[in-house]
Amino acid sequence: MTSVGMAPVSGLRDAGGTSLALDSLPDEMNDLKIRDEKEVEATIINGNGTETGHIIVTTIGGGRGGQRKQTISYMAERVIGQGSFGVVYQAKCLETGETVAIKKVLQDKRYKNRELQMMRLLDHPNVVSLKHCFFSTTEKDELFLNLVLEYVPETVHRVVRHNNKMNQRMPLIYVKLYMYQICRGLAYIHRSIGVCHRDIKPQNLLVNPHTHQLKLCDFGSAKVLVKGEPNISYICSRYYRAPELIFGATEYTTAIDIWSAGCVLAELLTGQPLFPGESGVDQLVEIIKILGTPTREEIKCMNPNYTEFKFPQIKAHPWHKVFHKRMPPEAVDLVSRLLQYSPHLRSSALDALIHPFFDELRDPNTRLPNGRFLPPLFNFKPHELKGVPVEVVRKLIPEHAKNQCTFLGRRSSHALRRAPSAAPPPSTGATTRGCSSATIFELPLRSTELPPTGDPPGLGLIRPAGTVLLREDGHIYLALPNP
Repeated sequence: MTSVGMAPVSGLRDAGGTSLALDSLPDEMNDLKIRDEKEVEATIINGNGTETGHIIVTTIGGGRGGQRKQTISYMAERVIGQGSFGVVYQAKCLETGETVAIKKVLQDKRYKNRELQMMRLLDHPNVVSLKHCFFSTTEKDELFLNLVLEYVPETVHRVVRHNNKMNQRMPLIYVKLYMYQICRGLAYIHRSIGVCHRDIKPQNLLVNPHTHQLKLCDFGSAKVLVKGEPNISYICSRYYRAPELIFGATEYTTAIDIWSAGCVLAELLTGQPLFPGESGVDQLVEIIKILGTPTREEIKCMNPNYTEFKFPQIKAHPWHKVFHKRMPPEAVDLVSRLLQYSPHLRSSALDALIHPFFDELRDPNTRLPNGRFLPPLFNFKPHELKGVPVEVVRKLIPEHAKNQCTFLGRRSSHALRRAPSAAPPPSTGATTRGCSSATIFELPLRSTELPPTGDPPGLGLIRPAGTVLLREDGHIYLALPNP
């Protein structure tokens, strides 16, 4: 594999020869706490050791769901991560032999844990899954939340570091694979759940070294962003922090994750962080070295309070000069679309998925370097494609992979239109899921009450010519081309 990397960018100074810097940065703020009426059904156990060989016995089930109580024992094996949040250790379930990761976090008894609330919502092949949870106590009456997660052995950070030690660049097929799955995971949490991760970085991207499936992890900083509600700006690891956060913005969007993803892509391509700032101020310096001085309009998009600040005028470093000339132009183009000063100009995660950089992954003949098949990339669920225009769906899912989407089969979905004078009778209880070009209708009927094709009675729907109404799953119907 021909190695590709980043061309050197010289140090940046203003006309007077002094280092470029901002005069102030936002102070660190305490994270907001949230309360929730949703109860956490988890066992509290005594003892909190994570030493090798320590055995933790807990129970699952027996809650309001009517599940039978079941005792599960975990034997701690080794610590695999730690930080200000607490510790993550590898453990083995003694009943099944399954290896898991247990994240142990000191819990404030006054508040529900936001990460637990998030993890209970998430269900996606590119997001680490929560198996169950339990609380543990110590002799000091400290309460710890333990999240039992699926175990994924590697991180993108360690993979990049290994390649650097071997003096080689990551093969481009792996860059495409990892980045595609990052974008798909982000598209899911942004669009389907409304969650912003707020700490996308190589250390929080888990990789199975055998299948090369990637999963987002560590939702300890994640939050549902509500328009008009302020958020802390001192968030996200420095190298991957979006410029609006450096400017102290508090009403940011999920576009901060897109910036972080762009930084990760550049690092996968070069083996080194693109913006290695040594402080918050220096981080902005590193960004300006490449993107140039932000315009007044760009600053306004990031934080209107800084529009009057006088920045030294630095020209942007052309992207094709940032990377070595052997870098594929599609890779450079995608980086440039993710790393825009203006948050609203950054590509969305969904749009990134259909970028030409990933076309090789849609080729049915593409294989891993060892000849094995790629991990599943196109097994989209209905909620992932809700509201997505048909033309985008066609680009997302290649013809050969449509059998991975059981609700699509080998057909493309069409729009359903409601007749102008017709409305569903109240007795049907029909609800609409989705809008624009991919409307989905949901009926409160058992699957045995209607045949798999044909118009549900009383809905007053007009189907496009040459289509049939096909049941997708249970009560959900899609208008599909008549085969």
